[in-house]
Amino acid sequence: MHLVVMTGAGISADSGVRTFRDSDGLWEGQRPEDVATPEAWARDPALVWRFYQERRAQLATVNPNPAHTALAEAADRLACRGDDLTLVTQNVDDLHERAGSTAIHMHGELAVLRCEQCGNKERGLDRVQADAFLNCASCNHQLRPDIVWFGEVPFHLEQIETALLGCSHFLAIGTSGHVYPAASMLQIARERGAKTYVQALELPSNADARDAFTAGRAAQIVPELLTSITEAR
Repeated sequence: MHLVVMTGAGISADSGVRTFRDSDGLWEGQRPEDVATPEAWARDPALVWRFYQERRAQLATVNPNPAHTALAEAADRLACRGDDLTLVTQNVDDLHERAGSTAIHMHGELAVLRCEQCGNKERGLDRVQADAFLNCASCNHQLRPDIVWFGEVPFHLEQIETALLGCSHFLAIGTSGHVYPAASMLQIARERGAKTYVQALELPSNADARDAFTAGRAAQIVPELLTSITEAR
């Protein structure tokens, strides 16, 4: 078995992390176009920097939930019998890692800052002051959040494609099915003949009648669902 799992905002919402878009179209009180585009960074870097530094600081106030823990445990179970679990996430928090998983972050990570001049990346959440920029340790250029903004290409697409082409089972957790290319992963796995599962509060827009759908909160549903998938082989 090679199980590929894609996680979205729904899994972190159960830990208290607010989803990208609230019902009013805002993200933490800001319009996404004002804080999540290269144009916003060029226009008002202080606003964008403050926004992401506050998000980085908030990570200390949330913890992994049972769904995060269940994914780490499922990966260990599969590895013990020679099988694989590849975890891909659209989320930029570090809850998967804190639960014990190794995740492919296709939209970047809040815990990482990147130098646009030399490409150096610095990991850490100890410097989260919102009113002062941080400079690269290698070239002293100003750092930016290592986040994929609207209009930028997601990370690790080749690695993700390789995993999808070789997977036997695919599970999407807490995704809306609206954000591409992440939303295309379910269809790719389905067309390759994988058994496909979807877990979310509501049926995502990219779901199909061939997908096994389970409604509910990730923290409540995912542990038992993962047991069922991994034991079914």
